Amino acid sequence: MNKVILKAEDLDGYLTEKDKSSIISMDTVYREVLSCFSIYSTSRGEKERLREEERFIRLFNEMGGMMQEICKTENNLKVYSFLTPQESHAEASRLIAKLRDHQTENEEFVYYIQRAYEMLFKLAYGGMTGDNKNYLIVKTPVNIPVQNFAAHKITNIDSKIENTVMCVMLRGALLPSMIMSKEIQEYSSHAYVTPFALFKIRRDDSKHENDMEYILDLDRSYFNLEQLDGKDLIFADPMNATGGSLVTVVKYLLSEGVNPRSIQFFNVISALKGALRAVRALENCTVYTLWMDPVLNEIAYIMPGLGDAGDRINGKDPLENPRNIIQLIADYGSNIARLYRAQLREIEDTVLNTKNLSAEK
Repeated sequence: MNKVILKAEDLDGYLTEKDKSSIISMDTVYREVLSCFSIYSTSRGEKERLREEERFIRLFNEMGGMMQEICKTENNLKVYSFLTPQESHAEASRLIAKLRDHQTENEEFVYYIQRAYEMLFKLAYGGMTGDNKNYLIVKTPVNIPVQNFAAHKITNIDSKIENTVMCVMLRGALLPSMIMSKEIQEYSSHAYVTPFALFKIRRDDSKHENDMEYILDLDRSYFNLEQLDGKDLIFADPMNATGGSLVTVVKYLLSEGVNPRSIQFFNVISALKGALRAVRALENCTVYTLWMDPVLNEIAYIMPGLGDAGDRINGKDPLENPRNIIQLIADYGSNIARLYRAQLREIEDTVLNTKNLSAEK
């Protein structure tokens, strides 16, 4: 089998002593939060529940302040809820609350994921200004007394977005990657549609957070190394727990001689540890995240988290017969197929016409 494996201990080697101290401090506070949850979820007395509710709200505010202080000194960690005005922070908070809620079902969950990535795109590119403008000329449906057109002036960000390649770490990252590619297409004055690179990577869920392994299956990945060299590589994964999948893929590409211009990682929720690992392990890597969560549990799930984002976006596959990429796209249905038709063409072309690594060798 043609596979690349990265171990958790290798990832931890990138963390500084200050990083490790911050992670330990966060774990200590969260253990107190867990004790609140135990009482809150089992108590039948209203006074006791209110007391524990006030207590864990205070502790969450404390952890938020700690994470904000850590991110202030890290230029490559961009957290939406730390960088935007208070009214925007409230918008992100409401959206994350809907995604976390166990009652939010598939269609509504997908809607909020789309909103999240629109906000993340604006975080990365919306603040760009300058005298260089583009005009979009559009033909309208109004044709009396003559055919009408409209001219709309937009900031020219072509140089930032028209060198990008979407790098998909499969399943949960597929739809978010399509959303990001669509945003790039809409903001490009040339309607640029990103190429796609598809990587099949998984965690070994039989292991724990401290000995986790990340397994990149090259036989089931589809990409063109030459297409990635010198490009701005965008990874859009809704959940960044440990950073292991990103680091595994990028380190492999570097070992094959790929020299990206930049690496950008877009997450709806990122754990503090995963975000720090990513920016420490990879040069010229920026992590954009809508929300930062404080800790991981022993099986490397984000807490408080929102569960398995891939399953909540795509539905759960049977273990004995998981869907391939084409089947997954088919199951998205006609609405998504029409909205992201240019992206789907690129993905299907990548799967059907791009040789994977094993075929090349």
